[in-house]
Amino acid sequence: MEKEIIPFTADLGTEVAFSQAIKVNNANLQSILFVSGQASIDEKGNVVGKDDIKTQTRQTLENLKSLLSQLGATMDDVVKVTIFVTDLSHFKEIHEVRREYFKKGNYPASTIVEINRLVLEDLMIEIEAIAVV
Repeated sequence: MEKEIIPFTADLGTEVAFSQAIKVNNANLQSILFVSGQASIDEKGNVVGKDDIKTQTRQTLENLKSLLSQLGATMDDVVKVTIFVTDLSHFKEIHEVRREYFKKGNYPASTIVEINRLVLEDLMIEIEAIAVV
């Protein structure tokens, strides 16, 4: 097994102890990508879409899509997502945006969990993913 670490690069005001993603190459010549939680944060570490779950979900998925692209993968390669949200009453809006990124018939396995808060106070959603290329 070969493992490639993709470091976290956004400035959150403190050094973080996690990788942005880990790419694992197995003997079957497939790669498995383990992507750390993505959030609605721009390249400078600013929250995008304060108080707007659709904007935050879209930015979060755009960040995921961009990272996957850097690793030679697409959203179609995602097999599992875990979604952390601060208010489950936004379930419908989150899924409206998800349908823009995941094709019907190819939806990844998914878990959604309501939590108290995320790493930055204004964040409402975070999504981690596993992809197979």
